[in-house]
Amino acid sequence: MQKTYDPKTIESHWYPLWEKEGYFKPRGTGKPYCIPLPPPNVTGVLHMGHGFQQTLMDILIRYHRMMGDKVLWQGGTDHAGIATQMVVERNLLLENISRHEIGREAFVEKIWEWKKNSGDQITKQMRRLGLSIDWSRERFTLDQGLSDAVNTVFIKLHEEGLIYRGQRLVNWDPKLLTAVSDLEVEYTEEEGFLWYIHYPLAHDTTQHLTIATTRPETLLGDVALAVNPKDERYQSFIGHSVLVPISHRNIPIIADDFVDPAFGTGVVKITPAHDFNDYAIAQRHQLPLLNILTPQASLNENVPPAYQGLDRFVARKKIIEDLKKENLFAKEEKHRLKIPRGDRSHDIIEPYLTDQWFVKIAPLGEPALDVVKKGKIQFVPDNWSNTYFHWMENLQDWCISRQLWWGHRIPAWYDEKGNIYVGKNEKDVREKHHLPDSLLLNQDNDVLDTWFSSALWPFSTLGWPQKTDDLKTFYPSNVLITGFDIIFFWVARMIMFGLKFMDNIPFHHVYIHGLIRDAEGQKMSKTKGNVLDPLDIIDGIDLATLTAKRTQGLMQPAMAKRIEEQTKRHYPNGIPSLGTDALRFTFCSLASTTRDINFDLARVEGYRNFCNKLWNAARFVFLNIEKFPAPQKPVQFNFVDRYILAQLQQTISACHTFINEYRFDLFANTLYEFVWNEFCDWYLEFAKPILTHENEKQTHEATRYTLVFVLDQIVRLLHPIMPFITEEIWQKTKTYLPQTETSIMLSAYPEVDSSLIDPSAIENANWLKEIITSLRTLRSQSNISPGKQITVYVISDKSENKARLEQFKPFIMTLARLTDLIWHEDAHTLPASITGLANGMTLFVPMSDFIDKIQEQQRLEKEISKLETELLRCQTKLSNPAYVEKAPVEIVKKEKERAQSLIDDLSKLRAQIESVKVA
Repeated sequence: MQKTYDPKTIESHWYPLWEKEGYFKPRGTGKPYCIPLPPPNVTGVLHMGHGFQQTLMDILIRYHRMMGDKVLWQGGTDHAGIATQMVVERNLLLENISRHEIGREAFVEKIWEWKKNSGDQITKQMRRLGLSIDWSRERFTLDQGLSDAVNTVFIKLHEEGLIYRGQRLVNWDPKLLTAVSDLEVEYTEEEGFLWYIHYPLAHDTTQHLTIATTRPETLLGDVALAVNPKDERYQSFIGHSVLVPISHRNIPIIADDFVDPAFGTGVVKITPAHDFNDYAIAQRHQLPLLNILTPQASLNENVPPAYQGLDRFVARKKIIEDLKKENLFAKEEKHRLKIPRGDRSHDIIEPYLTDQWFVKIAPLGEPALDVVKKGKIQFVPDNWSNTYFHWMENLQDWCISRQLWWGHRIPAWYDEKGNIYVGKNEKDVREKHHLPDSLLLNQDNDVLDTWFSSALWPFSTLGWPQKTDDLKTFYPSNVLITGFDIIFFWVARMIMFGLKFMDNIPFHHVYIHGLIRDAEGQKMSKTKGNVLDPLDIIDGIDLATLTAKRTQGLMQPAMAKRIEEQTKRHYPNGIPSLGTDALRFTFCSLASTTRDINFDLARVEGYRNFCNKLWNAARFVFLNIEKFPAPQKPVQFNFVDRYILAQLQQTISACHTFINEYRFDLFANTLYEFVWNEFCDWYLEFAKPILTHENEKQTHEATRYTLVFVLDQIVRLLHPIMPFITEEIWQKTKTYLPQTETSIMLSAYPEVDSSLIDPSAIENANWLKEIITSLRTLRSQSNISPGKQITVYVISDKSENKARLEQFKPFIMTLARLTDLIWHEDAHTLPASITGLANGMTLFVPMSDFIDKIQEQQRLEKEISKLETELLRCQTKLSNPAYVEKAPVEIVKKEKERAQSLIDDLSKLRAQIESVKVA
């Protein structure tokens, strides 16, 4: 092995080989195990959220592959309607060409051309993460097979009356001129105003009701004023009418429980064509809908001529001016409010009344709610099922049409009279509805919401609507791993469509992970300047390049300057190359059950050190076995070998438990503790004195075998998290252990060997570790050089300690660097010494010339204070009758024994402090 761990070289060697050899494909005859990859946008680049989520999926995939399951990780990308169309439109605008100039067909061809040349950037980046996706089965939501599935579902739902075309309120992006989903709307807190406006009473214009609104420009679309029926101030007004300012239309005053009496004046205007809450009120009260906006968010023909054609915000200013002229403007107040903006266009989203295609969701929602309530699908952690229930118990019909050119074009055709015909294509429509060739038909211009095709992902990617072997084998899949923000938008709809078209759930478990934030808990965003690129962590990046990357495209110089200074403060030397395995281990260790996950680069650096530790441990193992014949499994193991093998069994058992419970954090921490603390810090140290005793051949061979065997088990256990370094090391271990597999990912994941479970070996090792640790602590506290050899006297009233001390003397002498270890009977005959406690023994190290008497006295006083605090805690418990009566007898007994042990230790320490004083 190379002396230095070099992740870049290792990673660039192994991944192409794995893919070339087809190791990611389903293999064998084991039970099927499948995970559907949430398809990233084809326009996307790898970000920390992707890296985190996909690492967790790959851990499960690699684990189950090694467990002998027939594993499929189904990958692919989403066509990302709005995002992709915007990318290509921007490229055309650089050439001063608009999509309307070249037409729909040519524009769509341009997008396909872009996808061919640039659309697979994210899948190349995903390979850098070591993801073992079966790339030979990669799907795209607009490929022919998935398009057939989309059309089949649309037609079937339309035939059953579950898809319809109607006029409803939707989120409308005036810049992109399309409906958008709730997920594509970002709410930003901004400074605004509350404007107070008088509405004259229709029967007496000398009186008025005053409302407060954040949107005066929509008053021309008002159809009512509303008050809370319990608000005594306005009881007498209910049922009367007012005049809409400027337009002077007569509208009713109604009562509705939704109105908050504490907001503004307690009177609100109802504008159902431009507000979702008002729309719901209008439905309850059978109020008319009056749309006053054009698709571009200018005022339309339904307003007085003086306002027609004005942009919504220009109209706002004019309306306020005119209200003042009519003495109907009361006042304005500063008011902080949440503004809905399109996540792509950043324009303010309008609730807009328009003709769209909808899915009637309630009939699909009931079965989807039922399977989670009955436990057929389980959310992990379970509390996320409550979020799911909240969504599913408050369903609204789903707007599935988008006014775009890129996407699945809606399979509906119109004749000149506006009749709608749905079918696979125009030929199918004509045949199905017996339409003559002379009848002119035009296909609907809209495309389907991207989430519509994504909802079919678990079964469409496996070949549906054809009855394929893959569909039979891998549906339903085992688990979906996703974020909480798309529980409704994607998870719920996959469940709905899976039950509807496959008559079965799409997956058994839904693991919901938290949101990756920066080290301070802030959401990562370009404007905050705290975004981290996974590839920058893997490869490293210098400060100048990192700063330029973070400030690129920022229009505000002040913001760019702030981010530049912030980057220099946090990363004065840039980001070092830390490698994929260290990053993956970090992601795994952070995957707890919390909603928010703070990502600190220092943790990646720590786990890079862990990689170095593992690498150096492997080098130690190979250096100590390569000069000898391949070690054979011994008939009998020595004590330290039995200890590490027993600890290994506990670790293996814990790994299986944690990974099957989706406790990735505990899985990582268990392996870290075993590798770093038990194997590297203790077992390798215990092994050194054995390997240096040349005359003990049998013991030699047992330890050499144990070294390579445990290392082999370690890299197998770690492989799902750290695929590259483990493959590199395993290729070396397999030359010493009989195995036929060509890659670690095809080898078996370790299972518990009950014959190696040995509690007494672990107990003996812990006894030994306590003595060595106590002596090392004494050295540290007394500033004794680690290299200086010392003599230690041991006094204990437990006779069994003497035999143990003699048995393990060689280990203690070597690891604690002693000149001698002497059992002694009488402390009073010993020279003045510093003392420590271990396993009921007192360890004496003669002070001689190297100890500071005052410092030793202070150390002993500190130790006495610590034990006195613990004794007080024990005595407080034991003096509590409720505790003694209710606690199990064994627990109370142990507490009493502990108290007595503390009393004995304190007595010894007080005697020692006296001996120091007189020394």
